[in-house]
Amino acid sequence: MTVAVTGAARGIGRATAEAFARAGRAVAIGDLDLDEAERAAQAIGPSAIALPLDVRDRGSFAVFLDEAEERLGPLEVLVNNAGIMSIGAFVDEDDETSRRMLEINAYGVLVGSRLAATRMAARRAGHIVNVASTAGRVGFSGGATYCATKFFVVGLSEALHAELRDSGVRVSCILPGLVDTELVAGLRVPRFVRATRPEAVAEAIVEAVRRNRFETFVPRAMGGASRLTALFPRRMVERAGRAVGAERALFDHDRAARRAYDERVKQEAE
Repeated sequence: MTVAVTGAARGIGRATAEAFARAGRAVAIGDLDLDEAERAAQAIGPSAIALPLDVRDRGSFAVFLDEAEERLGPLEVLVNNAGIMSIGAFVDEDDETSRRMLEINAYGVLVGSRLAATRMAARRAGHIVNVASTAGRVGFSGGATYCATKFFVVGLSEALHAELRDSGVRVSCILPGLVDTELVAGLRVPRFVRATRPEAVAEAIVEAVRRNRFETFVPRAMGGASRLTALFPRRMVERAGRAVGAERALFDHDRAARRAYDERVKQEAE
């Protein structure tokens, strides 16, 4: 059976492809950067293939899934992982940057879920995994559009979980905290916050599929913290956030350290 992973040339996506390959699955690695995707597939071995994919383009996504099934077999799991994060003041963000995040982080997950659900429901079997973020539960200043896209992913996943329950199609939503990938390059986070390795997120994804678990926070303690925070008044939570520097984490970043990521994302999306 086949697992297709979007944005899988690097970071969480690549680690997820590797984890599923270790679990004995054939894996299709989809990415805009086909050269990097091919390097990832070669490193994983004969159970992996690299395919071009632009999640903003429904036709490209459909071809990606068609070729994955043709070369590897029926689609068992789709992991909607592709995502980007541009940060800074909301009023200074240009429309093109906003549109790019909305198209990749939100529309890409929507269209991928619809294409996969259609195929899976016809066989009454399959699993859609949407990679959201803890930023899909709490909005952070300096990342308004990014947070909005992740709130979208959480809401979409919850609705699909209910809607597809009797179709044989399962849905999981993964909510990582800070993950040690290019996406957080240059961020100055509070000292007590430790970045999670992408391999930990990948293992959580494999486990969510194995156990048919809808919601998974990575690390798991983030889930308890999220539920606990919801019990307190907003004013108290905001005051605590200011005290530990959380409100400035996305503003106070090293622009030079982040430049390579920002430029690559912009060039790939053009």
